[in-house]
Amino acid sequence: MDVNFKILNVYFDIKKLQQATNELFTKMSWKQHIVKGLCMTQIPGDPSSADGDKLRGVFYTKPDSTGEEVQREEAIDESKYTEFVEEFKGTYFEEVYNILTLYYKIGRMRLLLLEPRTSLSWHRDPEPRIHIPIMTNPGAHLCIDDKLKHLPADGRVWFTDTRNYHTVFNGGEENRIHLVITYLGKKNDSKK
Repeated sequence: MDVNFKILNVYFDIKKLQQATNELFTKMSWKQHIVKGLCMTQIPGDPSSADGDKLRGVFYTKPDSTGEEVQREEAIDESKYTEFVEEFKGTYFEEVYNILTLYYKIGRMRLLLLEPRTSLSWHRDPEPRIHIPIMTNPGAHLCIDDKLKHLPADGRVWFTDTRNYHTVFNGGEENRIHLVITYLGKKNDSKK
């Protein structure tokens, strides 16, 4: 298996994830969250840490033909995002968060949507990510370095090494929705 994509030994009920996502859609305007996502964790006592421009965080990109890397956005200390947002308590997302934090050190937990026929820039993140596909289609793929993979919405949990250059595209006709969590290490690791 490619080192950029690994299936973790955790599994979630995909029907419950889809139902929880649909329930969120009926409560709020999803359109406001398309670009930056919906953050379900925050810095304790700081609800603003889960809002606005802080949701993107630092990433690196090569914006022109020189191939020189530049930093985009402000740095975020992912290890501070240890509080589950009150608004999402009592949902299946809280159960997912509680289970993940038994095994992993995590940062931001975001629900991210990619509309049909769209993509992200070629970039890299300072930390790896955990992906839990919730809704997808055969035309949606994550590309890390030169490896392309479709992550199916079947309850599996994926480690993705997004410290390497990557992009995602949705070439399909349906939305792609993933729960994306910053991976800071296993609970038994002494380093991040």
